[in-house]
Amino acid sequence: MNKKTKLKGSCLCGAIKYKISGTPFAAEYCHCRMCQKSVGSVVVNWMDFNIEQVTWIKDQPKEYESSEYVRRGFCAQCGTSISFRDSRYPNYYTLSIASLDDPSLVKPTYHIYVENQVKWLSIDDDCKRFTQGAVKEVT
Repeated sequence: MNKKTKLKGSCLCGAIKYKISGTPFAAEYCHCRMCQKSVGSVVVNWMDFNIEQVTWIKDQPKEYESSEYVRRGFCAQCGTSISFRDSRYPNYYTLSIASLDDPSLVKPTYHIYVENQVKWLSIDDDCKRFTQGAVKEVT
């Protein structure tokens, strides 16, 4: 993927649509319990952008305050979990890789909260792994 690639995505029903200019500055596998419960999957893939890269073409996610700083965005019509925002970093916007029209365009490069990774899940890659957020690397 190059900087001229135009990423587009939507929720399941198409009520929310977005486009992205440029590429994400990060993309990760998240194994935390909040993401697992929020999305209904044992691992979630996120991609991170500067807020000015994200343009909402049709509607915007409704947000749920899941913790003191975290706002999780979803479609009010179909329930798709589509975004994540941390109010401590107002210039960043995180979107689910699965919401892309072509999710194969963005590949995660690290894992976070691996202390919560389910024991039966084996992801054979050479990505860095962090016990919690992307601060402490698992050796």
